[in-house]
Amino acid sequence: MKRSATLSLSSSSPAAAAAAAAVRNVSRPSPALPPFRSPVRPRSGALAFPRKSPFPGKSIGLGKMSFTAVASSAPGAGPDRSPSQGAESFFRKVLENMECVYLNRNPTAKAILELVRTADEDQICYDHLAFRTFGVNGYGIDSMADFFLDYGYTQREELRFPAKKLRALWFSPPRNSLSEGGTRANGPLPRIFISELLVDEMTPQAQEIIRKYVGISGNGNKHAALASALGALTWEKPLYSEFQQLARESEYAAWTLVNGYAVNHVTISTHRLKSHLRNIKNLNEYIEKNGFSLNSEGGILKVSPDGLLLQSSTVADSILFQFSEGIKESVPCSYIEFAERLVLPQFQSLPEKEVKEFHRRDGFEVGNADKIFESTSKEQLTRRAA
Repeated sequence: MKRSATLSLSSSSPAAAAAAAAVRNVSRPSPALPPFRSPVRPRSGALAFPRKSPFPGKSIGLGKMSFTAVASSAPGAGPDRSPSQGAESFFRKVLENMECVYLNRNPTAKAILELVRTADEDQICYDHLAFRTFGVNGYGIDSMADFFLDYGYTQREELRFPAKKLRALWFSPPRNSLSEGGTRANGPLPRIFISELLVDEMTPQAQEIIRKYVGISGNGNKHAALASALGALTWEKPLYSEFQQLARESEYAAWTLVNGYAVNHVTISTHRLKSHLRNIKNLNEYIEKNGFSLNSEGGILKVSPDGLLLQSSTVADSILFQFSEGIKESVPCSYIEFAERLVLPQFQSLPEKEVKEFHRRDGFEVGNADKIFESTSKEQLTRRAA
């Protein structure tokens, strides 16, 4: 059983119009949460000195030096500030619009969420949402991270992927969210994983292409979250020849050129499910039996060295994209991921009913993430189509 998508990124869809209307009509965040611009974050190994911040756990710059306070997963540790009711309502509307764009472009994700919902009492929690960016001229991690930091998220660890010329940061949500009983975008707030291409490490030809498009974007990097919620690029539609040139050097770069700030993937938190699907191996089997292809890079199941973080993902959908010359070609879109976080050794004796999210393995693993990135690769997409 094969499934594919043929949609157009270049046309205006009802979902995009609805998203635009929702963003225009919602009120701005409460004055209780003043806007805060995140500082430029350091490369790993930067010397650390603190400066007072209105948001505990944020990186605060001091000249060329910076300090990062990393929140603990232990109960009672880390920021306990929650957004006001009005601010959280606005924040969730933006997340819903991001999710709507993602689902309208990716029928595989939509179908799998429906499969899981049907089998699991309509209760799905997202482990994390992921975004890709160009790390140049303010278009990198910070451009998307600012939105989440303003609403109480805390910057956590950095991950490096030298072979792919990538770096990433992840962000933990505020503890005291006002809505913890819902599902998906209205459920427990997810972690956020944002990666960026280290453009300065690319060839001069690739750099020239990327700098060209972010250059004609104007101040588009200041509206990354809005672009994601609308499903719109902040730069002009690229040339097909330039997309091909980037793809030969970095499939990540080519993906970002045509998808921009769109959600790269959402991740179902399997251990929060209620049925037998809460075991990720059972979920993988269920998905494959229903005709969907899973990313086979490094094996279907990706396991962290400590054995406590288990991940898998589908192969990305493809979407019909019209390039600036008028050429229409199929390009990789997004995919859906699954993550099971096992209980930490020190909490193994807790009765299952008492286990909370902070008792489980937190964070991300470079080895797992490196293989998950391949969900949009030509090799995986070719295997899916076979």
